[in-house]
Amino acid sequence: MHKPIRKVHPVLKVVNGSLVDLPTPINLSVWWNFGSLLGLCLVVQIATGLFLSMHYSAHVELAFSSVVHISRDVNYG
Repeated sequence: MHKPIRKVHPVLKVVNGSLVDLPTPINLSVWWNFGSLLGLCLVVQIATGLFLSMHYSAHVELAFSSVVHISRDVNYG
């Protein structure tokens, strides 16, 4: 009988053992995965909010120019 390539190839065997055939507890479900992804999204949003707040000025006369500065001069802004 022919074995799948993920169980024969050395690199794919490592990936298969750590991701596909990983034994997990029975109480972990799809909702745990969604919860961890939502937690990761929350951490990313908090971090980007902190980085944006370093460059933003809430003063009436400086708010627009700070948004333009973020859009043009800040990396990935």
